[in-house]
Amino acid sequence: MMTWCSRSLGRAFVPKGGFLTTVLKGGAATLAALTLTAQPGWTIPGQTVTLTESWIRNNPTLNPAPNERLTINRIVVPGQRFTFQASVFPISGVSPGGNRREIRTEQFSLVDYANPITPNRLDESLRAIYGQDIFNDYREGAVRLSYPARGARPAPTDNPNLVLRGEVRQGEQFAYWQEIAYDRTGTAYLGRMAIFLKADLPALEAQLAPQ
Repeated sequence: MMTWCSRSLGRAFVPKGGFLTTVLKGGAATLAALTLTAQPGWTIPGQTVTLTESWIRNNPTLNPAPNERLTINRIVVPGQRFTFQASVFPISGVSPGGNRREIRTEQFSLVDYANPITPNRLDESLRAIYGQDIFNDYREGAVRLSYPARGARPAPTDNPNLVLRGEVRQGEQFAYWQEIAYDRTGTAYLGRMAIFLKADLPALEAQLAPQ
C-alpha cells in the first residue's frame, strides 16, 4: 500500500511503475475522448475485490497489463509515470476493518517532469477513469479541509525542497483527497488523488490536522 501521509510524500509518494500515455499528455481533446469511453464508476470503494479486479480489467482508460490486478504501473518516457491502486486499507493507512475483501480506497498518482501537474489535470484524470457521475459527485462535494491554511507554514516533508498543497472533499457518495507537491520554483511535477469511503474521512482529517 502506498503511504499517503502528507508529511511523508517526499520519500514515499513516487511508486515504482509508469503512466498512461493519454492521461500524461493532458491534452483537452485526449481527455475528452477518454471521458467518453470511461466505464461507469461501479468499482469505486465499497465493492468487493473480485468486482474491482473485473472493472479494472475492462476499463479502457486503465487498460491493465495481463498480470495487473489491483495495481497498475505505466511508464511512457523517463520522468513520466502513472500508478493506480485499489486497496482494502482505509485512506488513513491503518489496518483494514473486518471485511478484508472490500475495497476501501482507490488512488492514482502522476509524476511528470515534462508537463507540470495542475489541479484541473487531476480532476480530468478522475473523470477519465471513473466517468461523469463520480466526477460530478467530486466537483459538487463540500470542501472539508484544505492546506496549507492562508498564512500558515506548509507542513514539513521528507524532502525539504517540496511544498504540499491539498484539499479533501466530501460528496454525496464518496470522499476525495487531492494533493500536489510543488518545488521551490512553484512548479508541480507530482500529484495524486484518492476516492474513498466517507466512513474513513474522520481518521484522515485527524491525520492531516496541524500538529
